[in-house]
Amino acid sequence: MANSNLRFGVLNMIKKFELHTDVLVLGSGPSGFAAAYTAAKNGAEVILVEQSGDVGGISTSGLMSHWTGSCASPLYYEILKRTSENNEGAFKNEITNLIDPEKLKTLYLEMLCEVGCKVMLYTFAEDAICDGDKILGATVVNKSGKTDIYAKITIDATGDGDLAARAGAEFVLGRESDNKMQPATLMFKVGGVDYTRAVFLGSFESTYKTPNGELQALAKQHIPYPAGHMLTYKTTLPGIVTCNMTNAIDIDGTDAEDLTKATLICRRQMDDIVQYLRKFVPGYENCYVISSASLIGIRETRHFKGKYTLTEQDILEAKVFDDYVVKDAYFNFDVHNLTGAGLDKTGVQKHFKQNKGYTIPYGCLIPEMKENLLLCGRNISGTHMAHSNFRVMPICIGIGEAAGAAAAIASLKNRNLNDIDAKEIREIIGI
Repeated sequence: MANSNLRFGVLNMIKKFELHTDVLVLGSGPSGFAAAYTAAKNGAEVILVEQSGDVGGISTSGLMSHWTGSCASPLYYEILKRTSENNEGAFKNEITNLIDPEKLKTLYLEMLCEVGCKVMLYTFAEDAICDGDKILGATVVNKSGKTDIYAKITIDATGDGDLAARAGAEFVLGRESDNKMQPATLMFKVGGVDYTRAVFLGSFESTYKTPNGELQALAKQHIPYPAGHMLTYKTTLPGIVTCNMTNAIDIDGTDAEDLTKATLICRRQMDDIVQYLRKFVPGYENCYVISSASLIGIRETRHFKGKYTLTEQDILEAKVFDDYVVKDAYFNFDVHNLTGAGLDKTGVQKHFKQNKGYTIPYGCLIPEMKENLLLCGRNISGTHMAHSNFRVMPICIGIGEAAGAAAAIASLKNRNLNDIDAKEIREIIGI
């Protein structure tokens, strides 16, 4: 008993450390990677904190199938180009929007090393370090203990805005009317697919008739609720298909219990989905699961209140803001059904008519009443409907570039974030 108590006491003696940097980026998904890379490339000392063991978030650990949507982001196109140089199989040396997560994990790390960014994996952001409304950095925790990281500028790229929320920044959770959020998904891959006959349905509005019936309708009939749709995508490797077909509704991605629940729900659906594919979908008769994501896909949580809130109407009008820092953003209103499978009644995918692209203003990245803090990625200031468009990864890279550029200017020139002209940010990015 004495030894047990001693061991318990030793385990709870958590060490405390302290670091200082110009820019602290929390979260290494596409937006966080872009922010850290851009700030470091432009001379700032940067620390990038990531909770998992890999950089890339949903694009890697989330086993995302492909880049969807677009914007005028030089960094996004650099990633596509450099990825193509490492592709194998049918897409060797060919630029494609398909993602090989293993190749991308390594590319992200190599690029961060090239610009001298310090990366802290297996590390959680525990709390914000504040002096009133001024954000001084964050306390992070990992196997080494706790570390207070002081930064001139902190960028919240956690997706859910965890640090911004802990710092007291104002937000709306989910849809404004009822706080409901888009469903969660666990991506997975199947092998053994005959590509010469395989069917790929890339949107909820895509259909395919077979002798047994239409595939989306069959999915709804034969895959247990709340799943019940077919979304399948090619990969860079032969015979392997990525499936975006699991579905968990009424999940709060800011709650650890709900994240665990969503993971269990989605994993239980995988076998039924494979049986559906084998029985009804041409080319999938002998398919089998070969891998699944280590990170549950959370589409929507907190929408923070910034100096400006992007709206559905801004996107439909292709509004060009004077202080834009993201240009030619293009996607659709990708609202997954909040009560089951398929597309929500408010969503529009392949029939989306606004094809001009739109801009995102700098004000969406600056939370109201907070200093030295930037929002980055899907947690920027936008409505539920606007968010369903800008949340996709290429646009998030564009947002990350803007945040990284602003952070570099502010930290190296001792400038207030509110005083930076968007033109300075655009000049650094090259848009």
